[in-house]
Amino acid sequence: MTDHVLVKDVPQYVEKEITLRGWVYNIRKSGKIWFLIFRDGTNWIQCVIVRNEVSEDVFEMKNTLTQESSIEIRGVVKSAPRQAFGYEILVKDIKIFQIAESYPIALKEHGIEFLLDNRHLWLRSHKPHAILTIRSEVEKACRDFFDERDFVLVDSPMFTPNAAEGTTTLFETDYFGRKAYLTQSGQLYSEAAIMAFHKTYCFGPCFRAEKSKTRRHLTEFWMIEPEMAFYDIFDTMDLAEEFVSYLVQRVLKKCQNQLTFLKRDFNRLEAIVPPFPRITYDEAVEILKKKGFNFTWGEDFGAPHETAISEDFDKPIMIWKWPAEAKAFYMKRDPEDERYVLGVDMIAPEGYGEIIGGSQREEDINKLLARLKKENLPEEVFNWFLDIRRYGSVPHAGFGLGLERTLQWICGVHHIRECIPWPRTMVRLNP
Repeated sequence: MTDHVLVKDVPQYVEKEITLRGWVYNIRKSGKIWFLIFRDGTNWIQCVIVRNEVSEDVFEMKNTLTQESSIEIRGVVKSAPRQAFGYEILVKDIKIFQIAESYPIALKEHGIEFLLDNRHLWLRSHKPHAILTIRSEVEKACRDFFDERDFVLVDSPMFTPNAAEGTTTLFETDYFGRKAYLTQSGQLYSEAAIMAFHKTYCFGPCFRAEKSKTRRHLTEFWMIEPEMAFYDIFDTMDLAEEFVSYLVQRVLKKCQNQLTFLKRDFNRLEAIVPPFPRITYDEAVEILKKKGFNFTWGEDFGAPHETAISEDFDKPIMIWKWPAEAKAFYMKRDPEDERYVLGVDMIAPEGYGEIIGGSQREEDINKLLARLKKENLPEEVFNWFLDIRRYGSVPHAGFGLGLERTLQWICGVHHIRECIPWPRTMVRLNP
């Protein structure tokens, strides 16, 4: 069953007869000729069926084939500059694998909840196909970036006995009579791994039980997290901007057709090259005050604040030197002012919010013990993590990039739920 051509490879076969296998997307009838829009998962192409070029049985299939029927087409590749793909198929024969039942997602407008209820079928449509094709390229680019820089992939567990960033957003589960949690982050494990491998990354799903229904939040999302021995906050910011630029430029190079379909502004993405603007938390607060926000110093930024700050920049903005009380216990305090930590958030332009959070980590065991006590976190659960500081502790740093947030920005998509194959939110667990 491998003796067929993929639609994406059709340009190699102009004026040659080929076989395609896939599905009916749409049919248009016009007297002695009819048109079939065919898809096979790699692209869409128009197929032309002319009465005197096929058998009567094949010509009459215009009345029996339905949307998403699975078929095999044999025909000759023709150049067709007026078509979006630039080519079409002059059909010689059609073989039917299955006539599909009446397809729920007809070629018309549907509400988002209906489409999400039918996500398993909606994936076949143009928009999700474009977004998830770009997602695949971004995931590959993530791995390539770190592999090319001698990072070692060290996978982290999904079940954990402790929280990385506090306990308020954890999904708790019974683990053979003990409490366990779905991971928020692989960071703590990556900190252990760098003492063995120097530079590591993990890449997988994370879970946060945030009771948020915004267009930027999922309860299950994917994150890539590099961790580096002997890096400080400035090394980390340098790596983060290099990484994000690499992802954007890779998509521009490899996914032009998908970006064009999504009507993405290429000029905005082409501008995403280092250096990125860097401002302190205090400078960001001043921007908000000038824009009329009644903002309390020491609080974290919400979506309206991030959007307002991003309006002044055409590249991602790195906001660093945060108030210690707003950030996690493991972040290193600023030696020049203990009120601050050496943490950084990267905010995407155009109002897409935070895509990276990172910091220099605290390497001093006594300071970590004091913070665990202050935040009422059980020392015994973190004892293995403290071992990292007992045996050869070094300055180190890292960050996490949220895949779906980054994809949402690159694609210019309004809601993050379209940026993952099977979205999980407060209100959605199916399909």
